[in-house]
Amino acid sequence: MSNEVIMKFYRNFLLVVVSIIVLYIAFLIFSDFNVIREKIFDFNIDYLPIILLLAPLSWVIIFFRWHFLLKNSDITVPKKENFKIYMAGFAMSVTPGKVGELIKSQFLKSKYGISRKKTLPIILSEYFYNIIGVLAVSILGVYYFEFSLYVIILTSGLIITALTIISSETFFKKFVNLISKRNFLKKYVSSISDSHIILKKSTRGKIFIISSALTVAFWLTEALIVYFVFLSFNILNFEFFKIVAIYTTSLILGIVSFLPMGVGVVEGSLAGFLSYEGVDISIALTLVILIRIFTRWYGVIVGLVFMKLIGGFSKNLFAQDKN
Repeated sequence: MSNEVIMKFYRNFLLVVVSIIVLYIAFLIFSDFNVIREKIFDFNIDYLPIILLLAPLSWVIIFFRWHFLLKNSDITVPKKENFKIYMAGFAMSVTPGKVGELIKSQFLKSKYGISRKKTLPIILSEYFYNIIGVLAVSILGVYYFEFSLYVIILTSGLIITALTIISSETFFKKFVNLISKRNFLKKYVSSISDSHIILKKSTRGKIFIISSALTVAFWLTEALIVYFVFLSFNILNFEFFKIVAIYTTSLILGIVSFLPMGVGVVEGSLAGFLSYEGVDISIALTLVILIRIFTRWYGVIVGLVFMKLIGGFSKNLFAQDKN
């Protein structure tokens, strides 16, 4: 079982990486490669330290949300070890719908004997807060980017649906029956079906406010990374909140696509929006590639390092695997 799981991860990870490389090559083929090459050399490295520091800051912010939600459910894990587990989950964000991040639950079970029934609902609530946060941040830029209004309406519908599922035991059971038909989720169905109470507890009152605030702070920090990428290419005609609107709208489209990291959808929509706003397509693609490297692939690579550090590729990870 363990070897099969590990090999499946390697295959999926390699497949996604190859697919993204092919996608980026396609971007380069359909653009002016000479312009992209010249533009990359125009990158102002003075902004690079800021970008490289903002990314870890965003990780720390979102980790505190995770740690807070665990404590709220009376789950105590040493903060240092918990941070390693959380960061290792970044490596699994390349899976469709980021379902691979459920491995955080497996780490906690393997290392601390914490039942997946307690931790899976917290991971599910994280997905919920991610959508809440990106929606809240995107609202800040509606004035600057009208198209985001339509995406906000769509996302609001998803949030209302999620709240309905969480608040109603009947709808929650129907939701569990629906996901039980997905082969890659069958392993977790039993734990998810017993998670309704914890899930409700993680999305109410003060917990909702604090978790939402941390999520908004995370997305704003990530938007700052995008802003500094623009500045590094001396693109000064985009106000911060316009960049926020364009970026978060692209992210929302990627989230609802359920593709690994929204691959193709985020890149395509972001490049398309920038082109619509008057940015040369070759320059737009250059920006998109660097934005994705700093906001996603940086984290995936660091996540792989933490995965190795905590024994994420160990044969014992799924040993004696029960709920």
